[in-house]
Amino acid sequence: MYTKKYKNNFYKDTFFFGTIKDYIIGFFLSLILTVIPFIISFNKNNNFLNVNIIKFIILSCAILQIIIHMIYFLHMNIKSENGWIILSFIFTLILIVIMFFGSIWVMYHLNHNMMPNM
Repeated sequence: MYTKKYKNNFYKDTFFFGTIKDYIIGFFLSLILTVIPFIISFNKNNNFLNVNIIKFIILSCAILQIIIHMIYFLHMNIKSENGWIILSFIFTLILIVIMFFGSIWVMYHLNHNMMPNM
């Protein structure tokens, strides 16, 4: 993290995160993690891979790409802002999980209560 000097005092507390090198590394890692599932899924001769292995590779690339984006583009780490960014991210994940499983639970019970004969 570094600060850029300006002639006026308007931008004196502005911080710029990352360098061009970090953005290039993040871009190429994201590109690789996008191309791998694309090649695997559009390959006509997938006889050598099981369907479950293909799903695992695609899911792994997606999770890795989320992590790459959080590190290289969103600049999320444990040290930034004394860990508050990570704590807010964890809180967001908890809310998403609660909303997702709560919605599934409500839809299941609506289906059970609205159409008991089926």
